[in-house]
Amino acid sequence: MVKEFKVDMTKMTAEELELLTKQRELLFKINHTLPTSQEYNELINELFGSNIGNNTTICAPLSGISFDHVTMGDNVYINANCLMMARGGITIEDEVMIAANVQLISNNHDEYNRQILTCKEINIKKGVWIGAGATIMPGVTVGKYAIVGAGAIVTKDVPDYSVVVGVPARVIKTLDENKF
Repeated sequence: MVKEFKVDMTKMTAEELELLTKQRELLFKINHTLPTSQEYNELINELFGSNIGNNTTICAPLSGISFDHVTMGDNVYINANCLMMARGGITIEDEVMIAANVQLISNNHDEYNRQILTCKEINIKKGVWIGAGATIMPGVTVGKYAIVGAGAIVTKDVPDYSVVVGVPARVIKTLDENKF
């Protein structure tokens, strides 16, 4: 079970506000820099710090918040228009493919006090493929080598080697783990 925690946005420290501003500025620069350039790679590395693996590709534009709460493994591919609402934490293991327009949402607002964020980590295990326009909600773990179909909204954990589709996402197939 993923632990939920709360963040009161009215009590952000000066350091947290400074980091938020810096990340917004880096996002703007990333989204307006030639993707194959050295400058682009340096900006990506500055945004994610040491939390990004080798041979990982992130295509602009990118949006979101709290990129210091994102960890990515090796050989990860993230296509354009990914939204990472990462206050709750997002872990992406090795060899993950994320298609265009995917939303990774690890935080939400309290129903009564919208200045309170409720946060739960998202875990995307090795070899996962997330289809275009899918949304992964707070607290979800997507099991290794699973496939999330395009447009799916994933509200519950996805078992290893499963294919999920729909709103809300449901398992429609189990892949042969011996073929990986």
